[in-house]
Amino acid sequence: MILLIAKRELRSLFTSPLAWVILAVVQIILAWSFFSSLDIFFSIQKELSTLQNAPGVTDLVVSPLFEVASIVLLMVIPLLTMRLISEEKRNKTISLLYSAPVSISEIIIGKYLGLLFFLVMLLLMIMLMPLSLLMGTELDMAKVFSGALGLFLTLAAFSSAGLYLSSLTDNPMIAAVSTFGLLLLLWMLNVNSGSATDNSNVLAYLSLHSHFTTLLRGIVNTRDIAYFLLFIAGFITLAIRQLETQRLQS
Repeated sequence: MILLIAKRELRSLFTSPLAWVILAVVQIILAWSFFSSLDIFFSIQKELSTLQNAPGVTDLVVSPLFEVASIVLLMVIPLLTMRLISEEKRNKTISLLYSAPVSISEIIIGKYLGLLFFLVMLLLMIMLMPLSLLMGTELDMAKVFSGALGLFLTLAAFSSAGLYLSSLTDNPMIAAVSTFGLLLLLWMLNVNSGSATDNSNVLAYLSLHSHFTTLLRGIVNTRDIAYFLLFIAGFITLAIRQLETQRLQS
């Protein structure tokens, strides 16, 4: 049943123009960023050849691409998650879901997986850009796939937070704005983490950006992966509890 709900959600995404516009706009922005980084790399290639342990194309082209992708998608994902639950409430179709022979957990997880499948397609399209460089140069594939893993986990975390905030309101625009505000806050928590205070260390740990950056550098550790998994599980659980409460009150 979860997969049926996910398939229905994925189909509904592609029947709306929003998904197609997002795919096109994101690819155009990231393609521009990719070619700009590549142009800069070619312009400084002579200087890099004189340096010991100079950064390669993976550090100067691929990693910045993933970094830009994370920022662009931080702004885009709220537009996708805003409709997951709040649109059902606005259209008065949420009662049909409540009366269907499925649990709230199946509804939430199904909708979440439907969005995640869409984001995986988007991530695969993004990956084609750095992988195209293999035709002319060598890449640090461990760092490439570590960065791709970090980007996937970051997008999954964005989606879980947006899903929960979508369950709190019947106004998709409010859901989108509140999701963007929360994600931006969680992204920027480590801005002042350069100091050695305990508070800054806590903020750095809570920041999505700090864990993503670690994976972007090619460092895969269980602490960062556990953070993302707990983040995702926490917001999905909150969304389930929220809908269960609303069903009891309806």
